Order: sequence, then structure tokens, then C-alpha cells
Amino acid sequence: MSLRTPFIALALAVVATTAAQAHGTPRVDERQAQQTQRIHQGVASGQLTARETLRLRQQQRGIQRYERQAKADGLVSARERQHLHAMQTAASRDIRWQKHDRQQRYWR
Repeated sequence: MSLRTPFIALALAVVATTAAQAHGTPRVDERQAQQTQRIHQGVASGQLTARETLRLRQQQRGIQRYERQAKADGLVSARERQHLHAMQTAASRDIRWQKHDRQQRYWR
């Protein structure tokens, strides 16, 4: 075993770790799950009307679609990640607005 072997192994481990971090979007995925949960809670409590729910779910699908496109080349760039976070911030604001706009689903 030569002296270069441990250094090569270490270099490969660093490259593999960096590549794995670049491919995944765990913060985006976690935030998506939280926002979906907020929408479900709004539906259950009657804070969201059917039209509001439809619109918010479409917005979430758009974010998921963009995330898939960003991951398609195997690397989520900083610019793509920034765009994803901006989309999620807008969606979060919309969820809050729709849940608190005093429109309610009426039961008959």
C-alpha cells in the first residue's frame, strides 16, 4: 500500500459527499411537506374554500415540477436553488393569506 492510496480515498470521499449534497434538496423537500400539511390543515378546519385549495395545490405542483427540472441535469445550481426558495416563499405567503382572508367553506 503506497502513501498515495489514503489520499486518493479521502479525495474520492470528499468528491462523493459534495456531489451528493449538490444533487439533493432536503430543505426544499422539507418545506414542501410543511406547506402541504398547512394546506391540509386549512381544508380540515374550513379555512380554505375549494377554489383556494385548488389554486394552492396547483402552486405546489408547479414548485415540484420546477424542482424536478432543476434536478434533471444531476446538479441543482445555486441560482436554481435560490429560485426554488423564492417560489416557496411566495407559496407560503399565499397559504397564509388564503387561510386568514375570512373566507370559509360553508357546510349545509
